[in-house]
Amino acid sequence: MTTPTVETQQDRSASPAGQTGKPGIGRQILLLTVTALVAGAAGVAGTLLQQRLSAPDTSAVDAQAAELAEDLRHDLNVGFWSPGRTFGGQFTEGTLVSHAEAHGGVLLSAGTEREKSGGSVHTAQVMLGLLPPGTETVAAKAYPVRCYRYTFAFGAHSVHQSTTDCPTTRTDNRPGSLVAQLGALLLRQPTGTNMYRQTPTAGHPHTPAGAVDLLKDKRLVSDDDTVDVVAGKSAGNGVYVLALRINSGCHYLRMDAAPSASRLIPLWLAPADEQETCGADQAVAAAPLYGIDPAKAG
Repeated sequence: MTTPTVETQQDRSASPAGQTGKPGIGRQILLLTVTALVAGAAGVAGTLLQQRLSAPDTSAVDAQAAELAEDLRHDLNVGFWSPGRTFGGQFTEGTLVSHAEAHGGVLLSAGTEREKSGGSVHTAQVMLGLLPPGTETVAAKAYPVRCYRYTFAFGAHSVHQSTTDCPTTRTDNRPGSLVAQLGALLLRQPTGTNMYRQTPTAGHPHTPAGAVDLLKDKRLVSDDDTVDVVAGKSAGNGVYVLALRINSGCHYLRMDAAPSASRLIPLWLAPADEQETCGADQAVAAAPLYGIDPAKAG
C-alpha cells in the first residue's frame, strides 16, 4: 500500500525540477540574442561612423549654393523694395556667370524650356567648389566639388535649387578631369581691375576693333591678357555681341548703347558646354535679357 504513495511523491518532486530547467534555457537564448543585437548595433554604428569620417563635408559648398539661389531671388524680386530699386531682374547669362564665380564655381550650361502654359522657365547648371569663395584662406576639402540645377521664371518665388550629377568628361573630350579643366579656366580669367563690373558700353563702335577698345578702356582686361576676337554679330535693338577668346577661354561681350546697359554685366565667361565651339550665334543667344522687369509687367 506504500508503493503508490512513493511513486506519486517522486512524480511530484520531478515536476518542479523540470520546470526550473526551462527558464534556464530561455535565459541563455535571451542572452545570446541580446549579445548578437549589441554586436550588430556596434557594427552598424561603426559603419556609420566610418562613413561619417570618410564622406566629404558638403555643408560649406551647399551654403554657397543656397546663397546663389538667394542672389537670383534678389535679381527677380518684384516690387519697389527690390535691391538697388531696379524693380526686379533685368539680367543676362552674364549675371548667372558672375553669381557662380562669386561663389567659387562656373556655369556649366544654361537654357530655356517652354511650359505647357506657354511661359518660359530658364535653367542653369552650376558647378561649385572649384575655388573657395572670397579672399579668406579656407581648407580646400571644405568645398568639395558639387553640381546644382537652378530654375527660375517670373519673380523671386520661381527660383528653385536642386543637386545634380556633375559631368565626368572634359568639354573638349580629351582625357582628363573636367574639374581640373574648369579650375584652370578660372585661373586664366582676365586680370583687368574691373573684371565683370557692370558698366555701360556706349561710345564704342560696334566692331571687333571697337570691342577691344572697350575692354581696354573700361579695364575689363589688362595688357597682360591675350584677346582674340572670334566673331561679332548684331543682336537687334542696337545690341552687338561678340565671341572672344581671352587667355584661351571663350568669353561673350554684349555691347549696348542703351542707358540700362550700365545695369548689365557686359563681359562673361561662356558656359563650359560652349567653351570649344565659341561662336557668334551662341553669344547672341546668350545675350538677351532674361524676361522683363517683373514689377513693370504688372
